[in-house]
Amino acid sequence: MADEETISVYDEQVEAYADMVVTEKPGKALQKFTDAIRQGGYVLDLGCGPGNSTAYFKQNGLEADAVDASPEMVKTANRLYDIDAKVAVFDDLDAEDKYDGVWANFSLLHASKKDFHRHLLQINKALKPRGHFHIGMKLGDGEIRDSIGRLYSYYQEDELKSHLERAGFEIIWEEYGSEAGLSGEVSPFGVILTRKI
Repeated sequence: MADEETISVYDEQVEAYADMVVTEKPGKALQKFTDAIRQGGYVLDLGCGPGNSTAYFKQNGLEADAVDASPEMVKTANRLYDIDAKVAVFDDLDAEDKYDGVWANFSLLHASKKDFHRHLLQINKALKPRGHFHIGMKLGDGEIRDSIGRLYSYYQEDELKSHLERAGFEIIWEEYGSEAGLSGEVSPFGVILTRKI
């Protein structure tokens, strides 16, 4: 179930968040994912935020669906990039064998721990055979709200990789680091590119 307090924070902070994440050049993880998808492939941006990643996919010859739980993020994405983003939560994903790739960049960290593995299984189901799945997560322990009220579910690196493997994904690239987010708090993170087994 989507956390309404988290959604309301993104609704209120949409401009600040867009300023933080929209860049002129793609990051390494975005480029790796895009390069992994066949030309003309069909991807889902699951938690699209202000839409910059979806816009990049389309500029690089991919078809893309974009969804976000925050209505204001969706409005901003469509205003900035005209990508036909739609309001949806993780539980709305009911596709089967539809996508060549799913991009979930720092979105599933807002799923509760009790629902996380179920969402991974649904993403696997939504992917075509050998489809690619990118996930970005903050690392740590527990379920905690940050200083501006967003709910986070944290996993350690080994725990996260175990979830992915048990959900039917093989890890093909990963990178770890730390940086400040919207709240200003510096957190460790991991970005992982996988392939459906």
